[in-house]
Amino acid sequence: MLQSLYIKNFALIEHLAIDFSDKFSIITGETGAGKSILLGALGLVLGRRADLTSLKDKEQKCVVEGHFRVADYNLQDFFTANDLDYEEVTIIRREILPSGKSRAFINDSPVNLPELQELGDFLIDVHSQHQTRELSDEQYQIQILDAVAQNHEFIAAYKQQLSHYRHIQAELKELRLQKETLAKEQDYNTFLLNELLSANLKEGEQEEMEQELEKLSNIEAIKEALAKSLSIANDEQAGVLQNLKEIKLSLQKISTISIVYGQLYERVSSLLIEFDDINSELEAGLESLTDDPERLEFINQKLQLIYTLQKKHQVATVEELLAIQNMLDNKVMMADELDAEINRLAAEAEKAKATADGTALTINNRRKKAIPLLANKITDILALLGMPDARFKFEIHLTDNYYPAGKDAVQLFFSANKGTDFGLLKKVASGGEMSRIMLAVKAVLSAYSKLPTIIFDEIDTGVSGEIASKMGDIMKAMSDTMQVFAITHLPQIASKGDQHYKVYKSTKGDTTVSELRLLAKEERIREIAEMLSGRDISDSALNHARTLLN
Repeated sequence: MLQSLYIKNFALIEHLAIDFSDKFSIITGETGAGKSILLGALGLVLGRRADLTSLKDKEQKCVVEGHFRVADYNLQDFFTANDLDYEEVTIIRREILPSGKSRAFINDSPVNLPELQELGDFLIDVHSQHQTRELSDEQYQIQILDAVAQNHEFIAAYKQQLSHYRHIQAELKELRLQKETLAKEQDYNTFLLNELLSANLKEGEQEEMEQELEKLSNIEAIKEALAKSLSIANDEQAGVLQNLKEIKLSLQKISTISIVYGQLYERVSSLLIEFDDINSELEAGLESLTDDPERLEFINQKLQLIYTLQKKHQVATVEELLAIQNMLDNKVMMADELDAEINRLAAEAEKAKATADGTALTINNRRKKAIPLLANKITDILALLGMPDARFKFEIHLTDNYYPAGKDAVQLFFSANKGTDFGLLKKVASGGEMSRIMLAVKAVLSAYSKLPTIIFDEIDTGVSGEIASKMGDIMKAMSDTMQVFAITHLPQIASKGDQHYKVYKSTKGDTTVSELRLLAKEERIREIAEMLSGRDISDSALNHARTLLN
């Protein structure tokens, strides 16, 4: 419930601090006195967008703060989900700075407007005469049925199931698009893959072949160089090998004379061993050299194929070509795998659809069962409000469409008088009838709804006399289970309140301000008397006001 409201520098309000009861509160005042300003300030607290026109003094910031007792409304999950401190008396504050910037706080934690609006939906339902149009809205009619049918858990389950079904559908659509794209590329990808596979590529072979090509292309020059080297090494008279042996033999004779000669001897010995190995490898290399024109032709062709493929795929190595080959192989295989995955998801989608359809059918059946109960409750209340012959007829049928709260299409038909045919509510109900119907609906919903506070903003438009008194009785009865406000011009309703607040204008210096104050008993008698007879209050009006209050 709304415990208190603090307003500073908003529209015509300089400063206002007011407390409210948890029962039935009346707000009255002349047209233009500032009742709409109060609702505007409350709208800021509930998340409505603000602008600089809201500031009375453009040089000062505007502050609107509401204190709400939320202990009985199971809102802990909201506070946890939004990382906010939970307090049984929650403080919501909006600030509009002269710069135009707006700030919002819940229990001193900054929040954005969507969070504020979400919390506001749990706290207050503001209903004005213009909102009677909601009754003509199919979604609102469904909400009424669901409240009476107690469909909240089923709708929550349906929303999860529908979300799951649509998620699978989205995955399925994406896979089918992938398959369509792959199908268009399949022939080309297969051609490229076969081209790479036929090349029989291996890692590192390009470098090996390039080296072998260089060797085979220069075999005569290599033979000549190796043969000459062997000739120089092995000449019996002046060959390197023979000379090294003689040097070794000479140094061996003096190796014991000095450590220096000994080291030289060891080094020459090592050199002789190494050169002997080199000589052996030269002989082996020369013996292994053979002309192989066929091998040379094969290497030339293979390297030319590799170079062509590298140019085609815009890469520089065989390893990169093998990576492309692997990718193409995966794409070609993916088409078959996609078919299996598409079939699996299609089956899962059918299962998810059947689950959502089953819950939607349950919701539909519960709504149908709730229709007679809802219609009877509304007509009983309307009978008290001077519409004894009012009748309602809901037409509801299951469609193939998936709506946020099920698959139902609903039409509400209404007849106000005996002998008249049913017609669509929005076409046949007058403004006064719509006001009374809306009050009856709200009265019924008060037994099912979790809203802690409801504000009726001149919902009594178009009615008067005894009917107005009955409307007041209904609002009064609603306040037994919830906090109710009524902004009204009718004394019959004003007299039913547990508390009565008056909105009025006053002049302070050169400026006009709107103010709100709680009326004492005698002040309330005079206010109701003025509502009965105008500014010139007669004794009979005062007596009538006392009678109404009693």
